[in-house]
Amino acid sequence: MKSYWATFTKVLMGLLERPMWMMLLVSLCVMSTIYAHRTVWDLPVAVIDQDHSPASRLLIRQLDAGSKVSTRAYDNLDEARLDLGWRKLFAVVVIPTDLEKKLLAGKSVTVPVYGDATNRMSNGQIQQDVMAAYQELLNHYDKQLLLRNGFSSSQANVLLTPIIGQTEGLFNPGISFAAIVFPGLLVMLLQHSLMIASVRVSIMLRAQGKPPLPVYLGGLSALLPIWLFLSIVLFVLWPWVLGYRQTASIPEILLLTFPFLLAVLGLGKLLTECLRSVEMIYLTLSFITMPVFYISGTIWPLQSMPGWVRAVSSMLPSTWATKAIAGVNQMELPWQNTLNDVFILILLGAFYTIVGTLIGRLRDGELRRVVRRG
Repeated sequence: MKSYWATFTKVLMGLLERPMWMMLLVSLCVMSTIYAHRTVWDLPVAVIDQDHSPASRLLIRQLDAGSKVSTRAYDNLDEARLDLGWRKLFAVVVIPTDLEKKLLAGKSVTVPVYGDATNRMSNGQIQQDVMAAYQELLNHYDKQLLLRNGFSSSQANVLLTPIIGQTEGLFNPGISFAAIVFPGLLVMLLQHSLMIASVRVSIMLRAQGKPPLPVYLGGLSALLPIWLFLSIVLFVLWPWVLGYRQTASIPEILLLTFPFLLAVLGLGKLLTECLRSVEMIYLTLSFITMPVFYISGTIWPLQSMPGWVRAVSSMLPSTWATKAIAGVNQMELPWQNTLNDVFILILLGAFYTIVGTLIGRLRDGELRRVVRRG
């Protein structure tokens, strides 16, 4: 234990004296500034009114009333398309001639909408607002038509909306795009930084000769207090600064983060023993970070991935950590429901540590000597 605490103290004090890990917080501050508004608001959308009727004006008012759309009046389509090409607009809505006349006559009406498909998120938000505004317009004129044909107001409402549905936001109440992606990005930052730190400590200890097990464990466990502190900053303090809704307490965050850190340390042990070169490890991490982020289930559902991709994803600590932390901190899931994820993280940490140790002994020749003696 004496060698363990000596190494633990030495590595921890070295981290505190030269806090390069603070670069993670600088990177977090720079990266997360794009999520400061949490979602997209007031996207500029051109509206070309070719009808100039009460119906067209009602449609424009309903579009402008939406939180995602900010309407801009244009006189001709060519000018609007030019601004769309220069990214001054996100979409162009053309209200056709005789819109109200066709609605009153019961004829079908097509409202052309030109969108910027290069930005799928904003395009989808605008599409929802346009469809909602157009449906409101249709309901308004359908109700007027029913009233003129002798229906009462309550009868017209029943015919137009026979079933009144109410939805509950089960995933991220008050949800936004950033609230889904942000936890995954934070997990990836924590995983990538701890992986680099654990590899550096392992190589530093190996450079002084083959370290005894207490010395090796002391060096790696010295990383845990720093990264537990970083987890509080990443999952509690910084989302609070940005205004994201959180439902987990600090003890719950630590309870979920600790097994995740152990799993990452185990993966770092495996990576160190496989490569044993700082240059090769850094090169490998720079190439695999983005693929790992994509297959971790943060921006694409695991259920939609091919089976072999899901198998690879299930071997990554970040996959289970994102699921558990986002579930407790954003979905208001009881932490007891994530015990399966915690168990898998501990299992992954043990598995990677054992495999890494076996590979290290095989490369050092110890395993061969044991087999020969046997």
